[in-house]
Amino acid sequence: MFQEMRRQDRQLSRSEAEKILTQGLYGFLAINAGDDYGYGVPLSYVYRDNKIYLHCALEGKKLTLMRRNNKVGFCVVSEAEPLPHKYSMKYRSVMVFGKAVEVHDRDEQLAALIALVEKYYSDRDHVDKGKVKAAESLQKTLVIRLDVDHLTGKIRK
Repeated sequence: MFQEMRRQDRQLSRSEAEKILTQGLYGFLAINAGDDYGYGVPLSYVYRDNKIYLHCALEGKKLTLMRRNNKVGFCVVSEAEPLPHKYSMKYRSVMVFGKAVEVHDRDEQLAALIALVEKYYSDRDHVDKGKVKAAESLQKTLVIRLDVDHLTGKIRK
């Protein structure tokens, strides 16, 4: 099903790819839009236990499209830097392929929202307030879990 990476010399190990996923600030979610254009959207996320968690409103285009076809792609790029003398780019990236699932279990929803707070806010005051806000927002926030089927990491030095 998944094709081998053409440039094997640039492939990262699974642990290196997971490090990029864990530390990345944002990723791009790619969704099949059927007969329309493809749909991609940048999102904050958290990676835990071979799953990517996202949050969004209770309705919108990405949800409509994911409900039609839950097979999605997710990409995170780090360290992107032009290499003018080589007419190339230095980068580290990860491509994830998986299935998007709406999370309905309250404990999993809250754990995902708290993990997002802890990832993006390091000081105790923001984390404590963020945990309260996460609990208060469960009625108006949808948590999406991407169950990872396949991931690859690539580097250009």
